[in-house]
Amino acid sequence: MSRAKLESLGGGRFRVSGSLDAATVGELLKQSKERFANEKQIEVDFAGVTDGDSAGLALLIEWLRVAKDAGSSLRYNNVPGQITALARISEVDDLLFTASSGQPAASAA
Repeated sequence: MSRAKLESLGGGRFRVSGSLDAATVGELLKQSKERFANEKQIEVDFAGVTDGDSAGLALLIEWLRVAKDAGSSLRYNNVPGQITALARISEVDDLLFTASSGQPAASAA
């Protein structure tokens, strides 16, 4: 079974490592709801992610919803190429990479 980890770096910054797939994203979503609570500015770095699939893309989209519902801003850094490509193919790249304020919500590696 692949493993993924969500690590808090403090100050609303987080690092994700491992594989973002159907076997791992459920647990990451559960952890993130606790860890993202009360953070007005959230920044997630994916530099440690080894691979990702459509489940990983779904997680990033769900995190946008969670942040919006909480009134928080969310920024992604070093989004894995596989997830970026899936976002483009699925035509949700604008959703992931542009915040409602017009500022970048994410940056690809």
